[in-house]
Amino acid sequence: MNTLDGKVALVTGGAGGIGAAIARRFASGGARVVIADVDPTGETIAREIGGAFVRTDVARRADNTAAVRTATERFGGLDIAVLNAGIGGQGGFVEDFRPEHYRDLVSVNLDGVVYGMHAALEVFTEQGSGAILATSSLAGVSESPINPLYAATKHAVIGLVRSVAPTVADRGVTVNALCPTFIDTAILGEAIPYITDLGVAVLPPERVAEVAELVLVRGGTGEAWPVVPHGEPGPFAFPELPSIMTDPNRQFAEDDS
Repeated sequence: MNTLDGKVALVTGGAGGIGAAIARRFASGGARVVIADVDPTGETIAREIGGAFVRTDVARRADNTAAVRTATERFGGLDIAVLNAGIGGQGGFVEDFRPEHYRDLVSVNLDGVVYGMHAALEVFTEQGSGAILATSSLAGVSESPINPLYAATKHAVIGLVRSVAPTVADRGVTVNALCPTFIDTAILGEAIPYITDLGVAVLPPERVAEVAELVLVRGGTGEAWPVVPHGEPGPFAFPELPSIMTDPNRQFAEDDS
């Protein structure tokens, strides 16, 4: 039996793009999938793959709880939570700062992961097993001067994943992040031709779905997996903490200031 066969998976933002690709791949591997999205197109995809749809605004804690409940009531449990719903950043930070857009970014890209993770963990910690995949971005492990607020939310997702993972590892739960490069989705919109003109690859969402399944098969926990066009997929190598953080006896030298 493969990793997905007989499993129940919840995919937020599953009505299109990366989420839809993951939902289809998981269903083709034998999983029963619940698509959670504000977009009613998700209902069509759910019918296509023999899954279920629940209208979900991930920025609302109650909606995330209801999505998890739909999975457990419809399919008898939950094994995998893919917290994928997200929106893109527009504009910079200085001249064109828009507080309302900043709040939207935080509500969907961060609150949606926080609430989704918390709702899934209520089930996973009780049953002693489960896997959480949160969609971050390469902008979550590097600087992004053209979209600093978007990058901030994606850095926060990785910080959450790495910090929660060790607290639930002994309960049989894994928590990992996907970090895609540019993906051909609605978030990029009209920017795709400009990106490709720069010689930068824009990958199909199916590539993210492929890596998502690979993380379930080979991943550990607390990891961030880049999705890039080259090389064998694997977790990002985070640097070790500076010695000042780990050595309580270290004294400040004059050149530390």
